[in-house]
Amino acid sequence: MIDFSAIHLLAISLIFFLAGLVKGVTGMGLPTVAMGLLGTLIPPLGAASLLIAPSFVTNVWQLFSGPGIGALTRRLWPMMLGIVTGTIAGSSLLTQGHTEWTQMGLGAALTIYAGLGLLSWQPSIPERLERRLSPLVGLATGAVTGGTGVFVIPAVPYLQALGLNKDDLIQALGLSFTVSTVALAAGLAGGGGFRLETLWASLLAVVPALLGMGLGQRIRRRISPLAFRRWFLVCLLLLGLQLLLRPFL
Repeated sequence: MIDFSAIHLLAISLIFFLAGLVKGVTGMGLPTVAMGLLGTLIPPLGAASLLIAPSFVTNVWQLFSGPGIGALTRRLWPMMLGIVTGTIAGSSLLTQGHTEWTQMGLGAALTIYAGLGLLSWQPSIPERLERRLSPLVGLATGAVTGGTGVFVIPAVPYLQALGLNKDDLIQALGLSFTVSTVALAAGLAGGGGFRLETLWASLLAVVPALLGMGLGQRIRRRISPLAFRRWFLVCLLLLGLQLLLRPFL
């Protein structure tokens, strides 16, 4: 159960505002930031439930921001199918209340993502391997999404390695995140973890997320996105380590 007292609602609103701010500046990161910070406040299942509506709205916006959606869908459908399959299968970790394991998994996902980002690791995948790798990457991303509510590992590094141009990459990320959000909602609902009592709060969280995203887009024009992203990754790394090591402290 989630505590919907005034102080908790304020904290949740601030978290989604911050997550939207990060997405506005960097083009990604809303579910990562939201799950990481909410994970310090409420159980991962509740955090994942609150994430559904804000993630869906902001990612659909990103998905339809350019003209290449048809071509990208035809190219990436094996990966998307893998995401759906892996997410629905992996969501049992959240719905069955394995809190310790899901918190550690969330911490590990955040730590790996932040570490790869800080190392500026830029792999390159030959076109001949894409057809074989896409379903496997989708399954792995789905398993991580279902167990932690975080969509980025290994989908983001993989899509960056395909050599897409900037606009196509933004849309491909939007496609991956949208499919992950819908699959996570289906997995949580199927396991009885997505309830009406959290749906209204998830819908309300759309407002601060969009406000933060709008402000982030304005900030992006005035500061270096590279510098912002570096500090964002450092904070994410510390947060991930804290969640990963919490059971041992």
